[in-house]
Amino acid sequence: MTLIDEINRLKKEKNAVILAHNYQRPEIQDIADYVGDSIGLSRRAMEEKEAKIIVFSAVDFMAESAAVLNPDKKVLLPTLGARCPMAQMLTVDEIKRLKVHYPLVPVVLYVNTLAEAKAYCDICCTSANAVEVVNSVNTETVIFGPDHNLAEHVHRKTGKTIIPIPERGFCPTHLLFQPEDVQALKMTYPDAVVMVHPECTVEMQNIADFIGSTSQMCRYVKKSDAKAFIVATEEGIMHRLKKENPGKQFILAYEDAVCPNMKLNTLERLYTSLKEEKHVVTVPEPVAKKARKALERMFELK
Repeated sequence: MTLIDEINRLKKEKNAVILAHNYQRPEIQDIADYVGDSIGLSRRAMEEKEAKIIVFSAVDFMAESAAVLNPDKKVLLPTLGARCPMAQMLTVDEIKRLKVHYPLVPVVLYVNTLAEAKAYCDICCTSANAVEVVNSVNTETVIFGPDHNLAEHVHRKTGKTIIPIPERGFCPTHLLFQPEDVQALKMTYPDAVVMVHPECTVEMQNIADFIGSTSQMCRYVKKSDAKAFIVATEEGIMHRLKKENPGKQFILAYEDAVCPNMKLNTLERLYTSLKEEKHVVTVPEPVAKKARKALERMFELK
């Protein structure tokens, strides 16, 4: 039996499902029951009514969200070290401090935050629905974090005043993309469409033909008549793009754009986690209750 066969056997035996983010290794994406971005994975976790175990192959904050939304299920994170650097940048103390300064301003937090931070926000958002969420808040000023570049994107799209928290939160991987690299690639691929994730810098957003989350990129490519795409997001998305669009060409805007934290999950670690049911993700109920409310508010938006 191969390792993949063993994982599939355990899935059936334990009534488990594997959810994988678009940035996961190709072999994990291929074995997963569902591959998507953070909002897609969160929705799918809520829809898994029959499964008893959710193996969430991503990073910590995503697995936490699944645990918060599914208190009756066992959520496993294949690798404890798979932590999102951006999520660590926003502390509860920082949120409390800003709420004192702006007591009437609602707090919108990107899902790339820990559950303890979500417990202090009014509503969550993802990169796919951040603009929609901020537009739904009935104020002209919003506290938004932790990604500064996404905050700028939201400001441009909504016209609202955005107070970033922390002031310069960022994704280390998305900061690797620079306009000059794209300009050089355009000399070789002049007709290529430039797709940029909103966690990229404003300078990158300014040269984009399309700005969106990973799943939005996937949908955009399927509908587009273009044959070549320059992609500015973590390299894991390239596997899905190529798999779903065999007749199109994809060029990563920066070849070394790899999130080492996402890539900590391997088939071997996933197998061990499922077999031993180890690395169970738990969120204290008082925190989970508040965080759940912020996440559910996001899903209530039409």
